[in-house]
Amino acid sequence: MRKAALGVALAATALTASACGQGVLGGDSKKDKGPILLGMDIPLSGSSADIGPYMKNGAQMAIDEINAKGGVLGRKLELRAEDDACDPKTAVAAANKLVAANVAVSVGGYCSGATLPTLPVFDRRKIPMIIPAANSTELVDQKLKHVFFVNGTGDQQAIAAMTWMTKSGAKKVALLHDNTSYSKDIAVRTAAELDKPGGPDKATLDAVNPGESDYSANVTNVLRKNPDFIYWTGYYQEGGLILRQLRQAGYKGKFMVADGSVDAKLVKIAGGTAAEGAYATMTQTPDTIQGAESWIATYKQKFGADPGPYSTQSYDAVRVAAEAIKKAGGTDGDKLATALEGINGLQLFSGPLKFTDRHTLTSGGFVILVVKNGKFVLQDALK
Repeated sequence: MRKAALGVALAATALTASACGQGVLGGDSKKDKGPILLGMDIPLSGSSADIGPYMKNGAQMAIDEINAKGGVLGRKLELRAEDDACDPKTAVAAANKLVAANVAVSVGGYCSGATLPTLPVFDRRKIPMIIPAANSTELVDQKLKHVFFVNGTGDQQAIAAMTWMTKSGAKKVALLHDNTSYSKDIAVRTAAELDKPGGPDKATLDAVNPGESDYSANVTNVLRKNPDFIYWTGYYQEGGLILRQLRQAGYKGKFMVADGSVDAKLVKIAGGTAAEGAYATMTQTPDTIQGAESWIATYKQKFGADPGPYSTQSYDAVRVAAEAIKKAGGTDGDKLATALEGINGLQLFSGPLKFTDRHTLTSGGFVILVVKNGKFVLQDALK
């Protein structure tokens, strides 16, 4: 599917380039004098539709703050969001709409499997991507000049998971994923950590089919291995069902989810009793960030709702884009990539920013959350 999606992306890129004629790559600010457009591929429909508004609102909040101070290089920023539905083909179509709109920077990307085929769409047009959520190491491994990450990656999450498993006294760990780029990446990398001497043993590495309602066969197979710790690396819809069915089958051990399952709906789907005490590997959410109270209050006042997962990362992605545009003196794509590589010390929610040579964060910033009284709260900062 990945090869097919990339083929669609490349073909769509060629069509866009043809339709745009001799359009300026990356929106050269010397020729463009209107607002600087920032593009955002996010899920606004489909099974992950709840996440999209968090990301869009976080990005818009940063844009409004920057515009209130005069914008960047005397120009206002403007957000253009497109629905990718966490679907590869839909994401490619959305990315091409953003390219056709002449966005200067992309600040979207939630589902790794949908984000992956959009990379060549933007990169071939020299439009930098500052990805706030999607974090499969497969994205990083493309090694594209214009692609940067402001969320911890799959390999960093696997190390955090292993750290907590060891710290919490796990003896035998079962890993479950859904075969998507994001989920399988974390599970396989965690399995590699478990295979190293000195830590918990690996009970099994198993995959489920996403979108089903009955995972009893998977539950039975896992429980035959007698794990005392189960790590689900997929999304919250399936995660909630699996957790509920594990508890119904009598499993009393520890259960942990990866960051794609950190959502209140996981608790709702699993049921409060089943979800209570479940752990999560996650980069910090707004309510677990020390000193974020005023930011949360502003968000709630502005949007009439609490911020959720990836709202702060999306906020920071816009701030990073603005800093790069300022340093580059415009929106030329190659100059922006160079400016992004040179950022050193810009304060983000995750800490001072300095990209590695792989365009990732120096530290993934993963922490351990736990469900208490129906909500995810900070359990361990892993420091």
